[in-house]
Amino acid sequence: MDTVFRDVRVIDGSGGPSYRADVALAGGRIAGIVREADGTRRPSAARMLDADGLALSPGFIDMHAHSDLALLRDPAHEAKAAQGVTLEVLGQDGLSYAPVDDRTLAEVRTQIAGWNGPADSGVGWRTVGAYLDRLDHGFDGHGIAVNAACLIPQGTVRMLAMGWDDREATPDELARMRRLVAEGMEQGAVGLSSGLTYTPGMYASDAELTELCRVVARYDGYYCPHHRSYGAGALTAYEEMITLTRAAGCALHLAHATMNFGVNKGRAPELLALLDRALDDGADISLDTYPYTPGCTTLVAMLPSWASEGGPEATLARLRNDATADRIRHVMEVEGADGCHGVPIAWDTVEISGVSDPRLAGHVGRTLARSAAEHGEEPWATARRLLIDDRLGSTILHHVGHEENVRRIMRHRVHTGGSDGILQGAKPHPRAYGTFPEYLGTYVRDLGVLSLEECIAHLTSRPAARLRLPDRGLVREGHRADLVLFDPATVAAGATFQAPRTLPTGIPHVLIDGRFVIEDGRRTDVLAGRAVRRTGA
Repeated sequence: MDTVFRDVRVIDGSGGPSYRADVALAGGRIAGIVREADGTRRPSAARMLDADGLALSPGFIDMHAHSDLALLRDPAHEAKAAQGVTLEVLGQDGLSYAPVDDRTLAEVRTQIAGWNGPADSGVGWRTVGAYLDRLDHGFDGHGIAVNAACLIPQGTVRMLAMGWDDREATPDELARMRRLVAEGMEQGAVGLSSGLTYTPGMYASDAELTELCRVVARYDGYYCPHHRSYGAGALTAYEEMITLTRAAGCALHLAHATMNFGVNKGRAPELLALLDRALDDGADISLDTYPYTPGCTTLVAMLPSWASEGGPEATLARLRNDATADRIRHVMEVEGADGCHGVPIAWDTVEISGVSDPRLAGHVGRTLARSAAEHGEEPWATARRLLIDDRLGSTILHHVGHEENVRRIMRHRVHTGGSDGILQGAKPHPRAYGTFPEYLGTYVRDLGVLSLEECIAHLTSRPAARLRLPDRGLVREGHRADLVLFDPATVAAGATFQAPRTLPTGIPHVLIDGRFVIEDGRRTDVLAGRAVRRTGA
């Protein structure tokens, strides 16, 4: 044996009762579990760790991450490693960096700079498989901080196949998109993502999406949509995703599944009833959420979709044109833009969390309403200037959520955890650093919304099952030793909206393949993470 944890409280990820045991590791796997009441000989190892007072669980799986470039830029990646995350799912919201060609890469770099920062010349891959190979290689061949799986981004696929046009795909274009999705699945992707309030992915019809989901279903993958509305029409948008995936015979995983804006206050039970009816009828559905009320995205995402047709440079040209900019303002403030989920924008709910140009840092931490007042102008004038000067690279916190909806949804039988963690900006959303300890500290220990055993199952075995990973997500002999040791009495998210980059407390040890990534509360230099490919790829 390499390592033995003595007298640890095992929360095995199944949702069943915890128990005390000695847990032995060897060769990167769980080699033995001797329960306290077994009466058998206790294991010994080169390293013995007294874990009395600590709980041991499978490593947490972040089902919605935006670390696509961060994992290749920052070997420490403490934002996730320190939380106990041992696997992240990348390629979210229909926009990422593979598959691409030179033109598409340049466009997507600009479009999602607010999510991932500028994509520098180090992006040498063009296919999903080459990106996964790059993750495997990591830093000088030694790997990355945590494991990573990836989804094929449908918006990027559409961009590559047919550009930024708001129109139906031709038969040849649809055939190319189907081929690109099939290639990505064969190369190891676990499914397909969409961002249906982001251009150009949002231009796809249900028929087009259904055809792509049929390809995903052939490989036993899943579809992960950021659907068409989380505001006005949210329930219709959820139902749309259920209908099209059932028509395609494809599993469905609903990204950051919440109900936001004033029109949806207290309406989570309606969403859950919709899901339960579909589940009881045989649908294969799961979802993820983060345990916070504000959302986080880019400021440009709030615009009406027609303002972004043609790509980032076309968007900037429209913003510079006074007449077109006034049309954009009217749609956003009066009609409710599709980018703002069909709800007229309230500028006092839109807080700037990060900018790409450091000269604009004075806006960070202020709502657009406040920043505009300080400049003696209307909020749209401030927003327009910021979009132009920052070349669409500004990120926002959107304070439109409801705590009662958050609590109800996290208790659902198919719920999993996803941080949606955007690591860019001077004042990022604290969910990037705090999602998993926030679940354990606030919603388990302090509020009792979930039991500890239930919550661990939500964060481990359920997502592992969705990803079709047969040897992760449970504390079982023979499973990979991706593990977290934490103190249930003290675990807490250090990150707050005021200090969002603060690391959590109460998580002294995190292991990947039996190697200590976090030891005694400190990040080691171990790079045990690798690309996790679809089973059978």
